[in-house]
Amino acid sequence: MAPKTPTRPRDTAARILDVAEGLVQVRGFNAFSYADVAAELGITKASLHYHYPGKGELGVALLERYTTRFTASLEEIDGRTTDPVEKLRAYAGLYLEVLRGQRMCLCGMLAAEYQTLPEPMQAAVLSFFDANEAWLGRVLEEGRAGGSLRFDRPPAETARLVVGSLQGALLLARPRADLDGFRDAAELLLATLA
Repeated sequence: MAPKTPTRPRDTAARILDVAEGLVQVRGFNAFSYADVAAELGITKASLHYHYPGKGELGVALLERYTTRFTASLEEIDGRTTDPVEKLRAYAGLYLEVLRGQRMCLCGMLAAEYQTLPEPMQAAVLSFFDANEAWLGRVLEEGRAGGSLRFDRPPAETARLVVGSLQGALLLARPRADLDGFRDAAELLLATLA
């Protein structure tokens, strides 16, 4: 038997984030503990505290990583197509992938617990939604200017409607694992804009 390769601290930190992210997306931030993460990984709570001294620091790290990945997905959408309608479909597809994993959007879940989160986490949740709304606002404005999208309200307000509608559709579809219901809601939303 080959000797076990020691886990590097960076690997452990990433594994901690992986497990914690899954727990937040399924249970919520307030419904998991360091003991849950430690048990899942087979490490001590002291190891968790070494990497993330407190749950608030862990939460901020989760949000930073999630936001970075989500932003990269938006950039990938921008690089894949110039069609605003296709961009909106791809954006809705990001939510569908979360639902396929029987999870909620990390920031949607945290928004439900907003008042109980530490201030740095609250700021990071708002920053995530602000960035999403800004990206959507640009896509909506491009679509309106090119004639492929129609809406009466300002792009920023319409972007907030899109985010809220998709988050709500995700919330309603999750208990039933209703991928088709989510897809239908997203298509109906997009049809009102196209």
